[in-house]
Amino acid sequence: MNPSRVAQALQEALALHQAGQLEAAAAGYARIRAAAPRNFDAAHLAGTLALQQGRLDAAAKALAQARRLDPRSAVCALRLGVALVALGRAPEAEAELRAALGLDPALPEAWFHLGRTLGQLGRIDDAVAAFGRALEMRPAYAEASDQLGALLAGSHGQAAAEPHFRRATEQEPGFARAWCNLGISLIYLGRLTDAIACLDRSLALDPQLHHAWAGRGLALERCYRIPEAVEAYGRALAGEPGNHQARSARLMALHYLDGVSRLELRREHEEFGEMAEAATKPPGDPLPPASERRLRVGFLSPNLRTHSVAHFFEPLLAQLDGDRFEVFLYHDHPVVDATSDRLRQQAAHWRHVAGQPDGALEIQLRSDRLDLLVDLAGHTELNRLALFARRPAPVQATYLGYPDTTGLRSMDFRLVDGITDPEGSEELCTEELLRFSPTAWCYAPPAEAPLRAPPPSAGGQPVTFGCFNNFAKVTDETLAAWGRVLAAVPGSRLLLKSFGLGAPALQEAARRRLAAAGIDPARAELLDHAGSLAGHLATYARVDIAFDTFPYHGTTTTCEALWMGVPVVTLAGDRHASRVGVSLLTAVGRTEWIARDWKEYGRIAAALARDPAGLAAARTGLRDELRGSPLLDHAGQGERFGAALEAMCRLRTPAETCGA
Repeated sequence: MNPSRVAQALQEALALHQAGQLEAAAAGYARIRAAAPRNFDAAHLAGTLALQQGRLDAAAKALAQARRLDPRSAVCALRLGVALVALGRAPEAEAELRAALGLDPALPEAWFHLGRTLGQLGRIDDAVAAFGRALEMRPAYAEASDQLGALLAGSHGQAAAEPHFRRATEQEPGFARAWCNLGISLIYLGRLTDAIACLDRSLALDPQLHHAWAGRGLALERCYRIPEAVEAYGRALAGEPGNHQARSARLMALHYLDGVSRLELRREHEEFGEMAEAATKPPGDPLPPASERRLRVGFLSPNLRTHSVAHFFEPLLAQLDGDRFEVFLYHDHPVVDATSDRLRQQAAHWRHVAGQPDGALEIQLRSDRLDLLVDLAGHTELNRLALFARRPAPVQATYLGYPDTTGLRSMDFRLVDGITDPEGSEELCTEELLRFSPTAWCYAPPAEAPLRAPPPSAGGQPVTFGCFNNFAKVTDETLAAWGRVLAAVPGSRLLLKSFGLGAPALQEAARRRLAAAGIDPARAELLDHAGSLAGHLATYARVDIAFDTFPYHGTTTTCEALWMGVPVVTLAGDRHASRVGVSLLTAVGRTEWIARDWKEYGRIAAALARDPAGLAAARTGLRDELRGSPLLDHAGQGERFGAALEAMCRLRTPAETCGA
């Protein structure tokens, strides 16, 4: 093909390309490349078209050839970088994008894609700077604003991200993903009405935006509209079955519903595991001989901060023997606070990994050459279970953060006790159950806990039942049971406290549910979350008797109520989530407050209400009962926990490669 015919053929193929006739254009470029293999334009345009079509391997191959033919083309280097980052070849992509910027530093698209690439590599600060350069050159670059917000949301928190998402929606009002991201940001900032409005706008622009359905589910869950939340998560998964975070959120929400059997939950969790493990990678390299080192144990959690998980984990961590364990803490949340600082001081290694993509974090975990990696999140928010599916450590376990199986076959162990998970519970789990202690928790009473006050009924006030659990755990069946207790105790009142219950819209919805359950809303008081832990604990002075929720018990709230001298009535169920209260009350020797059915639950609560002497005795004696229980035996619980860490390693790893 002579040069003039090549030029004509290129024009014809380019015209087809521009007209959207991509298959015909691709065929034209292929003919030209066969006839003129050293023609830069044919290779470049063929690669560009393949990139548009999502044929990434073909795009990278053609664009790499074009780069060899003309190393001076900044646009070609940019497009090759885009193809490489989409293929997950981030280091090569960075080299090409930097080459493009070396040829033309004023390419905002190159800075944008460099930001995406550096984010994949886990170089967060460099990525933020790259997005900033793109926006300096093109202030109305909505996609750059949105991606910068997404990067900051994971690494610096939603307050830092929100202005960038808002800017993206202002720059491009039809940008559905930006509206979605703004809505999700507003959820975490507590602006639920505005969040739902943004998510609804996103879905109006793109009804198939699965991330927006997942976000809507989260907003509805925060509004305590659990059945609607489960439905929204289902809509997200119907279009994007591999959305692991949406699947985790749905699993969590299912625990808040009446009527979901434990076998249904098992199957739902297994489905998560099957999908997450579809692309499981092999384990890392063998570890050094045990005789030369301590056991290297990592704990990965978004809650190594002021959070209930850290509250139960900290006393165990403090007891781990530094001669036996080399502890690595991986904190996966933007917030680093005083609790984080205390935990950091008790570990050999601290890694702040917030915002790191799974690939970059996996490299970090493997490079630390752990014997054992412990998940402290389960299916709660910001979990990394999809990363555990890749088995970054030879032995993996889950503990504390979640009341159920992970569903992962690659999760070797789940740390529990014999009450939460009695014999026979193995059929509900993909992990091997390790019942390491009489009770699976180690409680550290807050230093700021106020002095105990007398029961309010002792001062002539009506008997007050209270529940400070997450209101999402309060099912209609539970409310109906509470209504029967109130009816059996004339003049008694109900005090509920949870995040957001001070908001008028949520209060109104809660009062409608109370009325439907037979509870006169005038007998109930709804409080929002207290501003401080001391203030929260002080509110127990207004409660005579605490109600536990069902089928998802409280954990922190039960311990707090007992520490403040308030009896807790719980109903024993058939799964871990509905046996936590059983474990805690058994640990403190108060099995008489454990009911086997709702009728007995009502009898126990009413009997306590009619026993002012018993309430007064509990107010003064419960702290000593906790002090004498396994819950506050920090040394003993720490030793049992350490022995469990060693046992898990021995059971799953050859002796010559596992610490003693």
